[in-house]
Amino acid sequence: MTSATPLRPEELARVVARDIPAGSYVNLGIGQPTLVADHLTAEDDVTLHTENGMLGMGPAAQGEEVDPDLINAGKIPVLETPGCSYFHHADSFAMMRGGHLDCCVLGAFQVDVHGNLANWHTGKPDAIPAVGGAMDLATGAKQTFVMMSLQSRGGQAKLVERCTMPLTGVGCVSRIYTDQAVFLVEADGVSVRETFGTSFEELQRIVDVPLRPAR
Repeated sequence: MTSATPLRPEELARVVARDIPAGSYVNLGIGQPTLVADHLTAEDDVTLHTENGMLGMGPAAQGEEVDPDLINAGKIPVLETPGCSYFHHADSFAMMRGGHLDCCVLGAFQVDVHGNLANWHTGKPDAIPAVGGAMDLATGAKQTFVMMSLQSRGGQAKLVERCTMPLTGVGCVSRIYTDQAVFLVEADGVSVRETFGTSFEELQRIVDVPLRPAR
């Protein structure tokens, strides 16, 4: 256990930012993943890409820094970093699909033990689908990290044996960052790297899939 309490989204974003290797080109999905940008510095040497055509995105803009024409894919005002560039939407998707991104960080409705990801539709008849660039990112990035709460509002674990919601990507997720633990999706199952405000035994009761401590 590395924290006495579950992590707030801002605290979890700091954990994710810490794990992104220097020199990486990274896309941050809408929702919680956008917070990761606020915890990266120039010394981290991470270049952020957005599917709406920006390379070199900085953290969220505040106050008088806000430029309504300068937003990320989640429509949040952001800052530029030195050398920031802009390009057509189609070129941005070509970068995503062409394997040029080292990592993407996406939210999720479900992730299963095989690394399958469901994050664009709950499958309910009245749900509004939101594909965006998630399928392109999950397939095209060299690594897919998921950042989410471990449990839904109803208390169900989002880490499952097999996804029951429509899939975004197959076998693409390598790490799952949640408010209660960091999970590693490996060839022989799911391991727990660290926990936040819960013990391994408590975590196993919440998540109905076999877990083991990370080696």
